[in-house]
Amino acid sequence: MGSKNKLKRFKENETFKNVIEPTREEIQAGFSLRGNWKSHFKNDNPIVLELGCGKGEYTIGLAKQNPQNNYIGIDIKGARLWRGAKIGLEENLENVAFLRTQIELVDELFGTNEVSEIWITFPDPQIKYKRTKHRMTNKEFLKKYKNILKHDGVVNLKTDSEFMHGYTLGLLHGLELEIIYANHDVYKNEGSPKEVLEIQTFYENQYLEKGKPITYTRFKVH
Repeated sequence: MGSKNKLKRFKENETFKNVIEPTREEIQAGFSLRGNWKSHFKNDNPIVLELGCGKGEYTIGLAKQNPQNNYIGIDIKGARLWRGAKIGLEENLENVAFLRTQIELVDELFGTNEVSEIWITFPDPQIKYKRTKHRMTNKEFLKKYKNILKHDGVVNLKTDSEFMHGYTLGLLHGLELEIIYANHDVYKNEGSPKEVLEIQTFYENQYLEKGKPITYTRFKVH
């Protein structure tokens, strides 16, 4: 994407009512919506996050399927996030919002027990050992999720990375956390939830064209 297109999308994001772009300083000083997201959505419906939402395919897809929930896509890439935000506005999806910020700040963006569910869709597996701290299912991230999730809240991980799938399962077993469901090839093995099969991201389609299996894990952090 050309720099002019990116700049245009950044400018449009500033005008979108469903896009929130706090600075890191604003978040760490005390984010105004933390613990008070119902003031943004004007209701007290369950909140579901998509972390690393990219173009927002899951945020939008889930919001259409479940109008009784509020969905928030989080990503630092404003030009990608723009796509999901624009679709949300065009289709008048009042239960959709997008946050442009760093995912590691997630526990400063939401209050204790404020989130009902988390989706992590095709994250960078960060395979090198020195990148462990950036894996979105490492111990530190799991602690952050635990801080914001309701006691019965769940985390969904959908990835093409067998490494990420195996790493996460091993970590969950070691921490004695509940694994509700796991599938190492969702399109070949039956049993995955319909939203895992019916909603596909831009990157997922690329992986499927290459014949890569798609894995899915659903688990609890409490």
